[in-house]
Amino acid sequence: MTKEEIFERLNNVFRDVFDDEEITVDENTTSDDIEDWDSLEHINLIVAVESEFGMKFNMNEVTTMKNVGDMAKIISERASK
Repeated sequence: MTKEEIFERLNNVFRDVFDDEEITVDENTTSDDIEDWDSLEHINLIVAVESEFGMKFNMNEVTTMKNVGDMAKIISERASK
């Protein structure tokens, strides 16, 4: 799976979770960039991303993600195994 494919799918998940078709995420996107991204929505987002990519993040991965790029990197590493 290419980086572009991962971000295309992540964009769709973010748009669905936050109910905003205007959202476009990139490697540097953080919760500060999306108005409704609070701790509750973060949980919903993680669950939706896990469902989209058919994987489960462990607690260490979730707590060390600082931006969408970190999330994409984990997805990419898992997809290449």
